[in-house]
Amino acid sequence: MEFVDDFRGHKYINLEEPFKISNDKFDALLASTIEYLCHEQIINTPEWVIKVPACKKPWFVAGIESLKAITLVESPLEFRMRKIFVLENFLDRV
Repeated sequence: MEFVDDFRGHKYINLEEPFKISNDKFDALLASTIEYLCHEQIINTPEWVIKVPACKKPWFVAGIESLKAITLVESPLEFRMRKIFVLENFLDRV
């Protein structure tokens, strides 16, 4: 969440250098988060982010069976494209 706060606070974040792909779930989660934040902040999404592949299997981040149906509906497009399902407030701070 510190990354999200820094991004939203316009602190310097180098988006030009891709991260090393090493874990299909977490790489897709990070790419989805970056893409979502770029759209939110009206910043061009780097090409390398768009090329990060989806998870091999759908991933319901909360891991709670009773939340699966609602995450299918609420997940932002940037996450759904990579088979990641979260609640709509996933990147919100309390």
